[in-house]
Amino acid sequence: MKLLKFTLPCFILSLVLILMFAGPTWAQDGAALFKSKCVACHGADGAGKAAMKGTNLLSPEAKKLSDAELEDAILKGGKTKKATHVFEKRGITADQAKTLVAHIRDLQKK
Repeated sequence: MKLLKFTLPCFILSLVLILMFAGPTWAQDGAALFKSKCVACHGADGAGKAAMKGTNLLSPEAKKLSDAELEDAILKGGKTKKATHVFEKRGITADQAKTLVAHIRDLQKK
């Protein structure tokens, strides 16, 4: 019984520390997520790759889109329902889409 009184708090403390400092593996920053999901078509700088018919995310048209419109384009294909862009079916969450939009906005500032 004494061992349980000592072991259980240690286990709980260890779990809390792991979650605080290591963080969940799915919580990627926007740059890493962009690199893994978007660079192939949009390029590392977001200017788009002509060979892949990637949209230029630095264009005036892309800059005019609201954050909600960009999120919709990432998750559901946007207004045109672009099938290659339905990333919600490929495991991208709404929070990750927001992270991607924030990274795209950073690229647009450069």
